[in-house]
Amino acid sequence: MSTDHIIKSYDDEMTRLAGELMRMGGMAVDQLQTAITLVRNPRTARAVQVVEADTPIDMLERTIDTDAVRLLALRAPMASDLRQVFAALRIASDLERIGDYAVGIARRTMALVVAAPENPLQRLEHMADLALAAVREALDAYHEQDTTRARRVWIGDTSLDEAWTDLFRELLACMRDDASNIPTCAQMLFMAKHVERIGDHATNIAEHVWYAVKGEIMPSP
Repeated sequence: MSTDHIIKSYDDEMTRLAGELMRMGGMAVDQLQTAITLVRNPRTARAVQVVEADTPIDMLERTIDTDAVRLLALRAPMASDLRQVFAALRIASDLERIGDYAVGIARRTMALVVAAPENPLQRLEHMADLALAAVREALDAYHEQDTTRARRVWIGDTSLDEAWTDLFRELLACMRDDASNIPTCAQMLFMAKHVERIGDHATNIAEHVWYAVKGEIMPSP
């Protein structure tokens, strides 16, 4: 993110805020990626690591909140700078929620008592890959201040929603056809919903980037 203010310390504070946000994003991506691997290979120890990783993310969100409020109070940013500060606050909140959903996925894997049916499992992994790619792309859009990439994330959420609908129907069919599938498929339904919500937060991040750069709400297609 480029800055060209007369006061160097102001530049430093804006750069630090962006850096903290990218670090938080990297932590959330790592947390989510680990949680996704547990869907096929549940391991309690790794799931616990995902849960424990949430505390540093929450702490970093509070740091970002503090730094953003300090910038608002002491620097009184205007125009694009003001939008960048507000975007950082909102994106940090979205990243915190993404971390929470990753924790939810990890905890659900610990509740799986039998192997998941293969077809729904593949669909869930596909959904998770879409969501993870969306989060990464949204963070790259923020880092590069790239509205084209932000727009791509926003449009791509349709594919994730469609994948969620398809998986929801298949899991219901699995439970209807064989009652023994109900406990596992129910856990997978919750995990799939977590993944769908992660995609929504990636879309939120993309919208914040668009507004921060352009100063307007992202238009509908």
